[in-house]
Amino acid sequence: MTILDHRGLPFEKDALREPQTSKLMQLRSEFENHPSRGLTPPKLARILQAAEQGDLIAQHELFQDIEEKDGHIFSVMQTRRLALQGLDWDVAAPEDATPAEEELAAFAKAALLGMQTPPRSPGEPQGDFSDVLLDLTDGIGHGFSALELEWGNRDGMKMPLRATHRPQAWFTTPKTPGADRNELRLRDESADGQELWPFGWVLHRHKSRSGYVARSGLFRMLVWPFIFKNYAVRDLAEFLEIYGLPLRVGTYSPTATKEDKATLLRAVVGIGHDAAAIIPEGMLIDFKEAAKGDNKAFEAMISHMERIISKVVLGGTLTSGEGEHGTQALGKIHNEVRHDILEADARQLEGTVTNHLIYPILAINKGVTDIRRCPRLVFDTQEPEDVKLYADSIPKLVSLGMRIKRSWAHDKLKIPEADEGDKDILVAAKAAPAAAPADQEPDPAAPSKRARLRAQAGDQAPPDELDVLSEDMLAEWQGGMGELVDPVQAALAAATSFEDFSQALEAGLAAIPDGQLVDLLARGSFAARIWGRLNRVAKPAAEK
Repeated sequence: MTILDHRGLPFEKDALREPQTSKLMQLRSEFENHPSRGLTPPKLARILQAAEQGDLIAQHELFQDIEEKDGHIFSVMQTRRLALQGLDWDVAAPEDATPAEEELAAFAKAALLGMQTPPRSPGEPQGDFSDVLLDLTDGIGHGFSALELEWGNRDGMKMPLRATHRPQAWFTTPKTPGADRNELRLRDESADGQELWPFGWVLHRHKSRSGYVARSGLFRMLVWPFIFKNYAVRDLAEFLEIYGLPLRVGTYSPTATKEDKATLLRAVVGIGHDAAAIIPEGMLIDFKEAAKGDNKAFEAMISHMERIISKVVLGGTLTSGEGEHGTQALGKIHNEVRHDILEADARQLEGTVTNHLIYPILAINKGVTDIRRCPRLVFDTQEPEDVKLYADSIPKLVSLGMRIKRSWAHDKLKIPEADEGDKDILVAAKAAPAAAPADQEPDPAAPSKRARLRAQAGDQAPPDELDVLSEDMLAEWQGGMGELVDPVQAALAAATSFEDFSQALEAGLAAIPDGQLVDLLARGSFAARIWGRLNRVAKPAAEK
């Protein structure tokens, strides 16, 4: 069976035996030229133009220097790259997947979790798949990132054991007229370079902008702010070196020799730092007014360039430093990385890993031939919604008749739904029964408080005589409470101050007829005593 790669080209098994760069030793022995040294606008323009014609070496070495020398560029690029690395990911089966396709997805995920990256220094542990993702995001700035795969046997399967990041300067584009200017090849002794082996590379092409691959990286937009900022930093350093120092003017006689003039010049220069100098007799050093000025112009230029860099990389400035008219606290209205940028980066990375890693693993080990039904890498870029907002709104919407899926609410709130067999789940607390209004007549059929307490305690016995007695007494009390409470309520309604209420309350209490209250207490006490005596006598008789 002929295995085809993701482009539909026949797969050569040489990629499984050894890495392609093992036969290109000149690449491994190269050292960077650091083109940022002595960088000027004309030199920068030549480097960028050469990259468009297929010579990518100087451009991508310059990009590496920029990220290394400019702390602000490194910071914003790391923020964007680490945002991707921190996302949860999974390998998802295609839609309407069969059980076999579900098993393929699980197999591919286990294979990715077993991948490693080489240690950066002796003794350092090897990386894992998260480091593979970080290396692939290097393509955000450069336009592409290439990881060379090293295949080997693991548990009886052919698996990519390691993925090694290769410098972008190792690659070129063909220079033959009519050739595809977007095709990346390894540099060798030929003019057009060597085609990349299928299944031998994870080649991530990150399109930050439209155009040829040599012009698609973010660093193409950052090189000009970088060079202008460097000019401002250099001028600021020169200004600070002489700021506050007086102007020194040396005077020599017409008969002074070249050696005398050189001695005077060294004295004029050195006295500004050493505060001491010697000069030949007849020569003078005159101190003028100290150098004036301020550093605001330089700092304004530096801040302006850094704001441009933040906008290019993160889509805003408030998340990376103080704005012109606000502080970093205002950055709360922005995300650390704008969510639309994060989603776009994730979608591009998903396609690369699916085509260059998952599909080769399944094609070689499981005989998968249809890339359209291949399981794919999926990042979880969904943001959890405001729980309080949904907790307030969903019950109201449901009460209005809206039919809302429970699964939708779980997805929105990022709360996993419990399985049928789960026992340790949260449940709603039972609300206490509402008290009946004072003027509402009691329901004769409703159970008494004593009966409710007995029911809560688990006593299922029918109500006894004491329950009936308490209910009868409660009915009599509630019926006669109007005459007792009405004077108090009338005093409260007529009072305009606390003193008025106190006086009206005393008069109202004095006018309350106590005969009915005494009669109710006496009748209740008499009934309770009779019930107690009967129950005390009847109980032993019943026990006998």
